[in-house]
Amino acid sequence: MNMIKTAMITGANRGIGLELTKKLIGEGWNVIALIKSNFPEVEQDIQMKIKEGQIRIYKADLSNFIELKLAIKDIKENEKGIDVLFNNAGGSFDKLYYSAQARELHFELHTVVPYILLAELKPLIKMGSHKLIVNTSTNAFNFIYRITYEDMMRPKKFKKLIGPYSTSKLAMTLWSQEISSELSKEGIKIICVDPGGNNTLRNDRKNGIPFFLIPITRWFFPHPSKGADILYKSSIGNLSYQSGAYMTKGKNEPLKFSAYSSSVLEEIKSIYLNDYLEERQISHD
Repeated sequence: MNMIKTAMITGANRGIGLELTKKLIGEGWNVIALIKSNFPEVEQDIQMKIKEGQIRIYKADLSNFIELKLAIKDIKENEKGIDVLFNNAGGSFDKLYYSAQARELHFELHTVVPYILLAELKPLIKMGSHKLIVNTSTNAFNFIYRITYEDMMRPKKFKKLIGPYSTSKLAMTLWSQEISSELSKEGIKIICVDPGGNNTLRNDRKNGIPFFLIPITRWFFPHPSKGADILYKSSIGNLSYQSGAYMTKGKNEPLKFSAYSSSVLEEIKSIYLNDYLEERQISHD
């Protein structure tokens, strides 16, 4: 019997995702990496594991449904199971950007795409032993004290950190909590984990961190391996978690704005059914 575990990680080639990949391959896991760009050439151990097949790469701009569908199709055709799905891709951007589907980019990447991956890859997840989805969340939305449903789902104004970045993570955490009982009937667990503050600043990319926090982030925030360790310990390293949990600072915390959770889930399901699946049908005609 093959006892080797397989994790799928989005955004596996940078920041927390890269450190999580290193941790898992060091423990003998296989890693399915769904990424937009290459792993760094300087990561020689990673490059060796790619050649050996312990890391298997599928490429796509996750915010482009055409590319995403092609990558998912390849994963379904080539992989036999997924023990843990880490929805980790994304980040905080410096202004409002929009996806190929004309939705705000934070929302598309953080809120919509994790649901699509869950819906499309559920058969592979059910083949795994852990049957677990781990969504990377944040505690930044705890600094939001008032929000409307429209602001969360269709942001028109931009504010660094506690704007679309936080609200998109909040929406993802809300639908994850709402869907947890439905998934439990299929033996699947889902949790959202806040990896805490990490220094993921990159010189080649603008970020959505307020200017006054940049020096604090650069000098005082830990290396992204700390966030990867939190993701690991809160999920794989702690199988006593409750499905639907929002984990921050190692504890299951109550979620703000939970009155919106069912409405958020219904809208995300609608996007999946009427946009993603419809687009797939159109692309096959």
